[in-house]
Amino acid sequence: MAAEEQNPEEQNPQGEPSEQLAPPVNENFKWYIIHAYSGFERKVRESLESRITAFGLQNRIGRIMIPTEPVTELRNGKKYTIERVFLPGYVLVEMDLDNDLWHVIKNTPRVTGFLGTGDNPVALSEQEVSSILFRTETAGNKPTMKVKYEKGEQVRINEGPFANFTGAVDDINEDKQTLKVMVSIFGRSTPVEIEFSKVDKVVDE
Repeated sequence: MAAEEQNPEEQNPQGEPSEQLAPPVNENFKWYIIHAYSGFERKVRESLESRITAFGLQNRIGRIMIPTEPVTELRNGKKYTIERVFLPGYVLVEMDLDNDLWHVIKNTPRVTGFLGTGDNPVALSEQEVSSILFRTETAGNKPTMKVKYEKGEQVRINEGPFANFTGAVDDINEDKQTLKVMVSIFGRSTPVEIEFSKVDKVVDE
């Protein structure tokens, strides 16, 4: 099939659900994971909403969630924050699943199945759902930087006591989102640990 010109990391939707785990509207509601084509999670959500309405099954569906996190990208020296899907190919659906609903979802375009074995979807535990929502909430407080650095690369510090100092990248910590930059202070090469967000790449003129 023809691929859509769509990159999930370039989209910035008008807010993905990021609420705390609230009590379900229907006591029979449980959370399930639907497998979708990676990169088409939002299209799948739109298709699900349309099909559920068309088949009159709205009372059996609660929230449909695509877990996202903010990522700051550096493009042409400028920083942009976008929303990135951090569980590619997964769509979370809160529902009271029965055979009719199973068939409607299974036959939705770009849906490949449910999390589970064979034709037996497995519901997520409350703890599993809470951990996903927690990551979505906490990620919003500190966007990660999507910038590739290399050892030896020249960068300029743009914040803090070493603002405007330039130096070479000596070490990269992806987990902490920090760099160790060797800057010259009083003629001596000194290591400075600095966050990704507080440096700019030095572009050769």
